[in-house]
Amino acid sequence: MHLVAIGGSDAGISAALRARELDPSVDATVVVADSYPNFSICGIPYYFSREVQPWQSLAHRTHADLEATGMNLRLNTLATGIDVDGRTLTVRDAAGTESTIAYDELMVGTGASPSTAGIAGLDRFGPDDGVHLLHSMGDTFALERYLDEHQPETAIIVGAGYVGLEMAEALTVRGLRVTQLQRGPEVLSTLDPELGSLVHDELTRHGVEVVTGTRIQSVTRDGGRLTVTGTRDAHAFSRSADLVLVVVGVRPNTSLLTAAGATTGAGGAVVVDEHMRTGLPNVWAAGDGVVTHHRLLGVTYLPLGTTAHKQGRVAGENAIGGNARFAGSLGTQVVKVFEVVAARTGLRDDEALAAGYSAQSHTAIADDHKRYYPGATPISIRITGDTRDGRLLGAQLVGTRGAEISKRVDTYATALHHGMTVGGMSDLDLSYTPPLGSPWDAVQVAAQAWEHEVRLVAAGV
Repeated sequence: MHLVAIGGSDAGISAALRARELDPSVDATVVVADSYPNFSICGIPYYFSREVQPWQSLAHRTHADLEATGMNLRLNTLATGIDVDGRTLTVRDAAGTESTIAYDELMVGTGASPSTAGIAGLDRFGPDDGVHLLHSMGDTFALERYLDEHQPETAIIVGAGYVGLEMAEALTVRGLRVTQLQRGPEVLSTLDPELGSLVHDELTRHGVEVVTGTRIQSVTRDGGRLTVTGTRDAHAFSRSADLVLVVVGVRPNTSLLTAAGATTGAGGAVVVDEHMRTGLPNVWAAGDGVVTHHRLLGVTYLPLGTTAHKQGRVAGENAIGGNARFAGSLGTQVVKVFEVVAARTGLRDDEALAAGYSAQSHTAIADDHKRYYPGATPISIRITGDTRDGRLLGAQLVGTRGAEISKRVDTYATALHHGMTVGGMSDLDLSYTPPLGSPWDAVQVAAQAWEHEVRLVAAGV
């Protein structure tokens, strides 16, 4: 069997690895558009902060490691067309020469491209002008080169999501004065504003100027200075800097599959079932280019690296005759911003209400370990649950870097995966020692506070 996987990031590599793991006789070819297969795009901000050096360290596996698994890599090769009936893939190499690759099964992991949010000027100015997007190793090298050659002193970051926040820290560490612009009412819109404000405070504490409620419409250049213009709270807004970084999300790459007859759904992504079938014979798809099956929302679009890895593994197994199923996402995420860590899993209050749940949210503050042991720090935990049956729907956490935020959000994610109630969190047998926790862990304290709040509301208190 010849399995062809398109995409050298999470989904494509995962599919090929899983297929070869289950059946070493499978002939697996991975078509990669650039020269950097299996690199950690999530690690790029830490390369800029110089915590990760050299850039080659960002490779999950080296070229040699991948080929040692038995897969054949076709680097600097762009997939341009799929002949579904003939089971061939048309590709174009770096020299512009087109050829075809025959396949028995095809897995498409073309991912997503950075969104430009309709900002005028991004098509006229590029990395050499100081205007940057950040989504690939090529983008990484372009920004690093600009930082080295031009030594900018100021930077504007448009967007305050995960990458935007991580880059605000990285550029601040590099000595730049950073202004961070956010369209919504608070940074990190995956959290409710009351918790996002804690991240905002940490940015400010480290010298980042945060401007919320800002919609950027254009970028212009006058001499060596760049200016972004738009509106803020219905008033004209402009700000200038030496460098502009736009990180406002992604849009799925679907043209290869839609040209072959695949359909699109949520978020404009390609529709796949839970087995990662596209509906086209012998064609599978996974990663940021396809819809997400969410355990609480049903079919949506929520591109995440962890999801792409899992989907790719499912697609690779099924492409060689398996019957694996993607168990669904909960949107579990975590980010470090200087010395603060923020995380979420499941649904926020507004998301849960929109999905038809009888949602109620409550925020509690609990120490990460027993207060009498030195170094205890508070964790803000906001729980969303369904008041009809007590079902846990989501959790958001913000605390210090040493407070094990990522592992605590994982406790909630595990509970969500198994459909637990908020009250059921108190029954969990969690570890305890005074330097690391409490007899009732912070995740349980917050759950008990939610139950108490629900009782008060029900009683009209």
